[in-house]
Amino acid sequence: MKKEYLEAGKIVTTHGIRGEVKIMPYTDTPELLCEFERLFLGKNKDEVYIERSRTAKNMVIAKLEGINTVEDAEKLRSKILFMHRDDLELDENTFFIQDLIGMEVKDADSGFVYGKITDVLQNGANDVYVIKGDREYLVPAIPDVVISTDVESDLMIIRPLEGLFD
Repeated sequence: MKKEYLEAGKIVTTHGIRGEVKIMPYTDTPELLCEFERLFLGKNKDEVYIERSRTAKNMVIAKLEGINTVEDAEKLRSKILFMHRDDLELDENTFFIQDLIGMEVKDADSGFVYGKITDVLQNGANDVYVIKGDREYLVPAIPDVVISTDVESDLMIIRPLEGLFD
């Protein structure tokens, strides 16, 4: 089931004296986080507007509306920021990692259930899905292997390349 709010990053510290915060992004690139005009803060998902933001050494420095002092910013330390799913448009066959975690993975031909996706490793050329069932499987996220991904029904169908699980 799709989550309405997706973790976007974590406020790790303050920055400067005017209430800016430093955010560790949970996105592929920190620049992506700078595209948002609003995010949602903490467990209650309180809406916060971003006055300005920029990247610095794989982090995001942001000025949030209404946060004007170091003391205000300090209260936000360790809070998780969320984005609303509707605020980001994904390309076809691109998925939020949070939607893939927990997804059941079945064999296209035999119907064998390999298990559930527990992690997505991002290591360059393509992502690798970590699937845990009766054992751990590492599945490359490539069209030759991944036949279909259905976020609505929480199901991925794969056809492993010969020798992949040997």
